[in-house]
Amino acid sequence: MPTPLQIVVCAGIVPDPLQTLEPVMTATGPGLKNEMMLPAVLDPWAASALYEAAALAQKNPGSKLWLLSLGPKGKLQQVMMTIAQKVAIELVPVDGPIGGFPDAHSTAAALAEAIQAIPGIDLARLFLFGGWESASRGAGVTLQLIGERLGITEQFQGVDQITLADNGSFEVLERVEGGKHQVSVCSSTPAVLGWATGNLAEPRNNPQIGMMNMRTVMPALQRAKSVQLDANTLNYASANLPQQVRQTQVEKNMSPAAIAAELVAWMGL
Repeated sequence: MPTPLQIVVCAGIVPDPLQTLEPVMTATGPGLKNEMMLPAVLDPWAASALYEAAALAQKNPGSKLWLLSLGPKGKLQQVMMTIAQKVAIELVPVDGPIGGFPDAHSTAAALAEAIQAIPGIDLARLFLFGGWESASRGAGVTLQLIGERLGITEQFQGVDQITLADNGSFEVLERVEGGKHQVSVCSSTPAVLGWATGNLAEPRNNPQIGMMNMRTVMPALQRAKSVQLDANTLNYASANLPQQVRQTQVEKNMSPAAIAAELVAWMGL
């Protein structure tokens, strides 16, 4: 018999990577130039986790899927207009700053508190999903810190697949070096899974799912709790784009053979 699951997916929103992202120093610390004007998308790493979670919940009737996201309410609403058409979710929004500079510890504390406040949540049955990495808070430790705060010690990073058994146990394929997977078997939940790419493509838009989700998304956004992320001991001296280095050598009248020989030498062949 399929086992009803409780899955919380932690997914941040990030500026659209197709835009020009220019770091600047602001009155409150480093940030992105015109950040609030930039269109936002769901973090691509966390999006993979969301699609895997939705497929898992669909295979196990009675499961609950929550999407937990921290960001300005206006930006969250913009992103949810798209995401809500792809998978059935219950949004748990937290109104706070976005960007790559907030401290991972304060971010994890705010998200762990939000998870504990979800009505009907049972931490003993919890699957905590998220991105293995992030296009925003890419410290690589935020999801782990959330799990530690919730007392979840079974944690896997770089996950590509999870297979559930009828007795409540599950098998996890976790990326390791050399293009191989480490196979782990857990007897039961709770567990933290930081997803890599997974195996599922992005779902198609479904207006019916979108209309169903928006009935709860908009009230949830209105009730979103505001948080101020503590910078703790972080201190950024500057925030700048990487400097381009270009070394150009102009040669005239080189023969094709000489050009080929120079390219071979440059490649170290």
